[in-house]
Amino acid sequence: MSTGALGRRRPHPDRAAAYDATGLWEGTRVDSHLRTAARRHPDRRALVDRAGEWTYGALDREVDRWAAALLRHGVGPGDVVSWQLPNRWEAVVLHQATLRLGAVSNPIIPIYRHSEVAFILRQARSEILVVPATFRGFDFPAMVGDIRSELPDLATVVVVGGRAPDGTLSVDEFLATTEADPRAGDPPSDADAIALLLYTSGTTSAPKGALHTHDTLDYENRSMIEFFGLSSSDVVFMPSPVAHITGVLYGLQLPFMLGGAVVLLDVWEPGVGLELIERHGCTFVVAATPFLHGLVHHPSRTPEATRTLRTFACGGADVPPELVRRAAEDLGCLVSRVYGSTEFPTATSTNLSDPPVKRARTDGRVIGAAQVSVVDDRDRPVPPGEPGHLLVRGPELFVGYLDESLDAESFTPDGWFRTGDRAVVDDDGYLEITGRQKDIIVRGGENISAKEIEDHLFEHPKVADVAVVAVADPVLVERACAVVVPRPGAEVELGELTAWLVERHRIAVQKLPERLELVDELPRTASGKVQKFKLRDRLRRSGVAVAPNR
Repeated sequence: MSTGALGRRRPHPDRAAAYDATGLWEGTRVDSHLRTAARRHPDRRALVDRAGEWTYGALDREVDRWAAALLRHGVGPGDVVSWQLPNRWEAVVLHQATLRLGAVSNPIIPIYRHSEVAFILRQARSEILVVPATFRGFDFPAMVGDIRSELPDLATVVVVGGRAPDGTLSVDEFLATTEADPRAGDPPSDADAIALLLYTSGTTSAPKGALHTHDTLDYENRSMIEFFGLSSSDVVFMPSPVAHITGVLYGLQLPFMLGGAVVLLDVWEPGVGLELIERHGCTFVVAATPFLHGLVHHPSRTPEATRTLRTFACGGADVPPELVRRAAEDLGCLVSRVYGSTEFPTATSTNLSDPPVKRARTDGRVIGAAQVSVVDDRDRPVPPGEPGHLLVRGPELFVGYLDESLDAESFTPDGWFRTGDRAVVDDDGYLEITGRQKDIIVRGGENISAKEIEDHLFEHPKVADVAVVAVADPVLVERACAVVVPRPGAEVELGELTAWLVERHRIAVQKLPERLELVDELPRTASGKVQKFKLRDRLRRSGVAVAPNR
């Protein structure tokens, strides 16, 4: 295959030398943990999904079988294996089999359609793609057929769980006459090789292909295990898409580092989630705000359902403080805000050693060897309490984008990553994200944080969900528009919201929303982030003058 050059993309030599010398990078390939656990505890439960349960021994043998099939179809070290699978055992096996060969796993979020999938496969020069026959009523092989003429590199398409159309292979055909291959059982030892090509679920721009090595991924999971005190007795519940950074790290990799188990849910339904947590004794969850919100507000939830749950680390989207407080009380567990991204998975969080007010109102303190810096427009650090642009650096930071032209504006000369977020660090070292650099409303020359208004409105008893965007104004340049999902049966009016904000929160009058739009739901990425560009498009179509997206 022709994409093996990815395996030769290395981190900056100074960075590699520093982390190797200090032992922060241990030189361990992330795929080695499953093999080790299978040899030590072959009969221990490893995986649960809709199809049933897998032991470590059975899972490891299946990984070998798929690795041998990938070899037979020409996959070797550094080659990209693209897949668009839901949270099911096939995703776990394919990801692990890809890494076992020294190849590069390229998960694609199942909600992506023709344009995004074609963009990713074309840029990655993928020669093999694995998709479900159908998922949530969508015909994936038909989509691939529609775009295949745009993808001259794509040679093999494997269809999971249904009929394979002409020009594609069923799983049975893909695995036909394939036995374990000795080459598949002896993976490369270069932990600084690229392991993961993962595209950002961008809210404002085209996806960017972020590259992670085994070293960066392995350190990330080790730091989380230490921070939250995880062990082999933990059972991870994973409702987040396993094609998202959260799902990859904590659904496809971390459980096997622990020697514990993972419970996958492919279609989110809070009642089913509560049932799985209770039935399988789940203890640890990392997921976005909508998942936490769903568990807390589900009418059938009982204290018994979450009796075993110890930690819900919530990130990927804005987490309102009131939701953290209520969830901790109602679920009876640690609820912790987490800040991270595809490029830098988890920079900050809180655990039981942190005051409850810090857990609710901040995004936490740095984890492990992570570093954060808040700077002004000239990259000069600002004092505690002063907002600015957030930079991050550490052993889990990705090594760059597949499109290397994006790296120059994404990194400072000394290796800090520009997150694109605005933040403030308080006197105690706790970080709070105040919004995206492009998510500021400039009203009459004053910068107003959309997130601040959203956090207040989220607490209104009639508001189920909310996003704030800027609309154009001929005098003030921009005004705030609240896009609200009302609670069932509720009637929401702008005057009522603004009066409530003034009375309860006493916020400045210039921060009040000056327009209200009601919608049935907010468009979100797989990680739970609101896609505000889609809200702006909707407003434009309805004749509203929308402020430019900075």
